[in-house]
Amino acid sequence: MMFFIALAVLLMVLAALVALAAMIRARNMHIWLWGYATRRRWRPPAGPVHVMFCFVDHFEPAWGKADLETQRRRVDRWCIGYRALAAAHHDADGRPPQHTFFYPEEEYLEEHLDKIAALCADGFGEIEVHLHHDNDTAANFNATMRRFVDLLHERHGAISRDPATGQLHFAFIHGNWCLDNSRADGRWCGINNELLLLRDLGCYADFTLPSAPSDTQTRASNAIYYATDDPVRPKSHDTGEAVRVGGHPVGDLMIVQGPLGLNWRERRLGIVPRIENADVRRGCPPTDARIDAWVRTGIHVEGRPDWVFVKVHTHGAQERDMDTLLGPRLDAMHRYLESTYNDGTRYMLHYVTAREAYNIIKAAEAGKTGNPGACRDFHLPPPPHAGGSARRRDAPAAG
Repeated sequence: MMFFIALAVLLMVLAALVALAAMIRARNMHIWLWGYATRRRWRPPAGPVHVMFCFVDHFEPAWGKADLETQRRRVDRWCIGYRALAAAHHDADGRPPQHTFFYPEEEYLEEHLDKIAALCADGFGEIEVHLHHDNDTAANFNATMRRFVDLLHERHGAISRDPATGQLHFAFIHGNWCLDNSRADGRWCGINNELLLLRDLGCYADFTLPSAPSDTQTRASNAIYYATDDPVRPKSHDTGEAVRVGGHPVGDLMIVQGPLGLNWRERRLGIVPRIENADVRRGCPPTDARIDAWVRTGIHVEGRPDWVFVKVHTHGAQERDMDTLLGPRLDAMHRYLESTYNDGTRYMLHYVTAREAYNIIKAAEAGKTGNPGACRDFHLPPPPHAGGSARRRDAPAAG
């Protein structure tokens, strides 16, 4: 009798393990879960901890093949609503919240970019590069990107120019998450040497990740690192060399990831944890608990644990999410950030664009200490549209 009971228990355990494995694979968690579980956990050092909060937006006015009037309404709502929302908040440096609009090349319309550039010129963000493509070639990719980067800079005052070389430098988010042809079926890219192409075009960092539960998610998670391209194989950024204090650039492209983990507070069926992938929208609003989890993830340059980077993302031009992104939910998020992570003793909050986050990362790599708010323009200067009255108050210098 005991034998049959033990056998039944063993079979139930095996069935549970099989079900768990199936769930993990169905959500592509097998790609990143081991690295996530075994990474060294961040422990807050003695204060103050500086929190760099970076909100990046896959901003697609034509989403859903919208007609021109719908696109205009979407852009206008952002240009009016975000001014009002952001103007009511500020960080330790006196800066309002910063929104980085990663605008898709294939949806370019001059009138939309003019409006967004005006919003950015008033001090509320910057414009960077987003691209959806499929079955592409290196030649076409190069031509498309060069044309778009030049257009953003010359017509709309976006994109920074390296003062030493004169080259335009931009941040990048890949459409459909498929950087370096990383989707298993090969769709939505087609180029295995995309990191090399981006490097040569002037891309200073990629901000696509995390992409879970997509199979494009990398093994590396919760990291800032340099990836080296293998031009004959896809997904060369699967792992890389961590950016560290006293280090030097290696490989081909810096990868700046946002928080990725397990959300045990909001479990499916009360049992299975949800994936926390730093997505902000109606279905996953920015609760206080999520904000705490983002900060606790502790993404930082190795050797500078007191400078923490929180990069969250959204698809801001979709109507179903605008009430969340431009309404009370986002207002509450900023109030919580400013009350909990900006007390001046344990924490100091810094709202940053993608470019400013990159500059602060490079400052940390160079050994800078003190207030990272003074390093927003450490390497790359602001784009021409920047400099509005809301941009910044004076910040103490970094060491």
